[in-house]
Amino acid sequence: MGTKQQLTERISTLLRDSKLSITDTRVKILELFMRSNGALEHSDFEKLAGKSFDRVTVYRTLQTFLEKGIIHKIPTTDTSVRYAVCKSECTEHHHHDHHVHFKCETCGHTTCLDETDVPNIQLPKGYAMHNVEVVVNGVCKSCK
Repeated sequence: MGTKQQLTERISTLLRDSKLSITDTRVKILELFMRSNGALEHSDFEKLAGKSFDRVTVYRTLQTFLEKGIIHKIPTTDTSVRYAVCKSECTEHHHHDHHVHFKCETCGHTTCLDETDVPNIQLPKGYAMHNVEVVVNGVCKSCK
């Protein structure tokens, strides 16, 4: 990850490249994403930051990051929504993060398996695919 200075520069560059102003909230949220080794939920920001964020500001920031291709949503089987930083060249309104997500049944941690491609899916005639989301449940290497 590098030093605190390198992380700050990386975040500033990411925000500038996405044509977003550099605000304390955006920087703090991106720091949390980049320091975590997996997906985060909306509720994680308060826990990880050690202070309360305004919930509406966090929600709007996450929505902006989604729209700009900075983060992507991870599908879940419950009502929660998880997010992770896009690793590929995602652009505004167009994500290229086609990879498998893994959720550990023991620790609950969700990670992006960037090196694992989503399987090719052949749909029947007349169907049009817009998005494929793959989540594998099991036990992670840390819990095994």
